[in-house]
Amino acid sequence: MNVTIKPREREAILQSLRAGVVPRIGLRHIQVGRKDEVSAVLQDLARMQQGAAAVRFIIGRFGSGKSFFLNLTRTVALEQRFVVVQADITPDRRLHATGGSARSLYAELMRNLAVRSRPDGGALAGVVERWVADADHQVRNTGGGDAEVTREIHTRLKPLQEFVSGYDFAAVIARYVEGFQSQNDPLMAAALRWLRAEYGTKTEARQDLGVRSIIDDDDIYDYLKLMAAFVRLAGYSGLLVNLDELGVLSHRLNHAQARNANYEMILRMVNDCLQGSVEGLGFYFAGTDAFLEDRRRGLFSYEALATRLADNSFASGGLRDLSGPVIRLSNLSPEDLYVLLHNIRLVFAGGDPSRYLLDDDGLIAFLNHCARTLGSDYFRTPRDAVKAFVGFLSVLEQNPGADALSLLGAVRVEATSDPEIDVETAEVDHLGATLTETHASQIPEAPPSPSDDLTTFRL
Repeated sequence: MNVTIKPREREAILQSLRAGVVPRIGLRHIQVGRKDEVSAVLQDLARMQQGAAAVRFIIGRFGSGKSFFLNLTRTVALEQRFVVVQADITPDRRLHATGGSARSLYAELMRNLAVRSRPDGGALAGVVERWVADADHQVRNTGGGDAEVTREIHTRLKPLQEFVSGYDFAAVIARYVEGFQSQNDPLMAAALRWLRAEYGTKTEARQDLGVRSIIDDDDIYDYLKLMAAFVRLAGYSGLLVNLDELGVLSHRLNHAQARNANYEMILRMVNDCLQGSVEGLGFYFAGTDAFLEDRRRGLFSYEALATRLADNSFASGGLRDLSGPVIRLSNLSPEDLYVLLHNIRLVFAGGDPSRYLLDDDGLIAFLNHCARTLGSDYFRTPRDAVKAFVGFLSVLEQNPGADALSLLGAVRVEATSDPEIDVETAEVDHLGATLTETHASQIPEAPPSPSDDLTTFRL
């Protein structure tokens, strides 16, 4: 039976996999395994719909599928009528920082804000406008005018004023409504700019909107809670925040004080979500084992987080517990890997099995080749096998006369190195070299050698 795969989806999937990144669209065509993990996500979303909160740490080796799982979580949440914001942590986009780095992270999250009708992001304006239009429509259907619409908007925004910084947030939404009613596009654009944290000075915001504050480094978490409350007012199930590449905090920030400040922010989020202090808000963090467990630089170096994120001691011997905050991505089985490559082959064929570039025997031969060249990494980090397979099929597609088995024998699939391990290795090498130089400088110089005629003494 043929599967419909749009050309746009096909190209997006293949280009992403060829580069070793996760495609933003078409995940359903290649998704395999992770049944238990997805069930845990669905339970989180169900609790958030009822007004609870959720926090998860997606932990796995480099290339094990963390980013893929975050994107899968995003797709599932959008189907459940959630608003999803997603961004990668970088040295210039962090949870806690000065000089605008934390504000930059919030701005990136707002730019990537997605809903089911706009899954690729850029949906902030649509969310605000939909809420305003719904209120406007309800009031005018009962015979009300602009004054009644304004009063209704202010009434609906009152719950937001109970939050930290909620008064200014509500005032900006009200200014958007004013621009909506008067068809003042610059005023509406200024309100959206403020909501995206794109104002750098309070003076400029006061001139454009009449508010005395902006979204800055110190309060991005407060505004995430405000945004979660607002999207629920707008009729959505809640707000899910996906943050990837958390290893940047542990292995790219060299100052312990900067790392601990970010870990303290994560602790605040964990405490609020676990204690039920926030509603309709979820955080999904993705990072490597080193980011979590490294006692010198990782989350476990912060004792309060080490206590809250410790594994269940009873979940051993192959047993799993997915009720806690940490989800460790297990290795894909050989059967899962076969299905994954089979799905990629189907994507290459545009959903038509009659256009397969490789038969089943060739697919099994490729799996065996990867198992021989990658060893155990083949099962732990499927990214390398997927990249190689896409490259393999690309050559077969562009060279119809090429022999698949001969091509396999001439190429060795290499495992991608873990950048965090490389950083640790470089630090150890640098430290070792420094100690060696220091030690050598402390060794006294050897005395001058005796003359040649005294170098031999015999009894």
